[in-house]
Amino acid sequence: MSLPGCRLQKTEFNMSWEDDDSNLIREDLKKRNYRPAQNLILNEKVKELVANSKPVYHLAFGQSPFPVVEAAQQALKEHVHEKAYEPVAGILSLREAICNYHRDLDGLQFCPDNVLVGPGTKELIFLLLTIFNGDVFLIAPTWTTYRPQCLITHHDPVVISTSFETDWKITPDVLDEVLSRPAHHKRNKLLILCNPDNPSGTAYTADDFEGLRPVFHRHKLLVLSDEIYGQLHFTGSHQCLAKIYPEGTILSSGISKWAGAGGWRLGYHIYPRQLRVLQTAVKGAGSHSYSCASAPIQYAAVACFSNSKEIRDYLLHTRRIMAALANYCYRELTSVGVRAVKPAGGYYMMPDFEVVRKALADRGITTGQGMCDLLFEETSVALMPAGPEFLRPEEELTVRLCYVNFDGSKALEGSRELGLSQELSDQFLEEYCPLTTGGIQALKKWVSSLV
Repeated sequence: MSLPGCRLQKTEFNMSWEDDDSNLIREDLKKRNYRPAQNLILNEKVKELVANSKPVYHLAFGQSPFPVVEAAQQALKEHVHEKAYEPVAGILSLREAICNYHRDLDGLQFCPDNVLVGPGTKELIFLLLTIFNGDVFLIAPTWTTYRPQCLITHHDPVVISTSFETDWKITPDVLDEVLSRPAHHKRNKLLILCNPDNPSGTAYTADDFEGLRPVFHRHKLLVLSDEIYGQLHFTGSHQCLAKIYPEGTILSSGISKWAGAGGWRLGYHIYPRQLRVLQTAVKGAGSHSYSCASAPIQYAAVACFSNSKEIRDYLLHTRRIMAALANYCYRELTSVGVRAVKPAGGYYMMPDFEVVRKALADRGITTGQGMCDLLFEETSVALMPAGPEFLRPEEELTVRLCYVNFDGSKALEGSRELGLSQELSDQFLEEYCPLTTGGIQALKKWVSSLV
């Protein structure tokens, strides 16, 4: 069994440059290997196979397995009649709720005037990049969409590589060296940082940010802090960068991940008052593109930020399920020699299968993509290589592994029945998350057969 069309090769969207209509595509995009989001393409292919009753351990796509917060579902029913064009920045009650939420969780005092609500953070990041004048810096590894958005918006991003030894985090000395290069002198600078990280699951601590802050200050660096997974930090101790570097941080978050509402498409950015000019320009771009986020969704989203007992209970249970799965994946894979940084939050880990390199090379396989293709053929486990989509080298045997392919409604119910005082056992995971645990066991067996 194979996944046709999922290799990083020519697709119907991006690689037919030799066709007669190739002049319809910008030359710079062709030269810089622009392509559609491979994770979405892969997910569509896997869903086709599943629909045709093909067995698949789908560990390649990250969306919340849990139901949308119940209070938000009820609020949506109550506001389904809302149909007016709302303010571009978002309705005031939602912006106020967002500020209150961050006050309660992070101890931060934000003003509703500094909040910009849009149809997902992806759109808001895109508009920021469209407006921003300066150099953009990305961390490797990082989310698949940042680089393509840079290319579309005429930025040539500078990639800053990290390593397993630093838990896939940037360090002050490496960041300072890159920002100090003559090419970036007298230029505005924007770093995009995902915390907790997609694809590695690593999370920055307060000490990490304290170490980075002098470098941020010295270079007058703007940081787009993508904290869409912030409320999924397994211990609830997410560190919001705006607490430590408030004057230069654009906080990016939404309800796609922690509230289970990915398809609702609602995100927000919070700008510091020092960047009001930039915020106003991005808001203007919103008025010329999306006009406003969906009115019913905005009214419903207010309930997500209530910090009610229901919301707190929802987060406690969903976090502990994800933490148990992360621990399971980490323990089982490292037991057979796979290297990995233990995830601290979110849906992902980035295991390194270097332990099987020689066995793969003996079969003529030398890239992460080749390994993933073979894995799927031999184990029915679907994974995405970290290179090149997550900005890692193609020959590196790292992958993004998503541990969310289970029925979140049933798992949430099971966790509540068990009670927070009881730890989640392997038996619980095998009962409620069988495709996840089954995929990990298939990976473990495959590695063991090669070493």
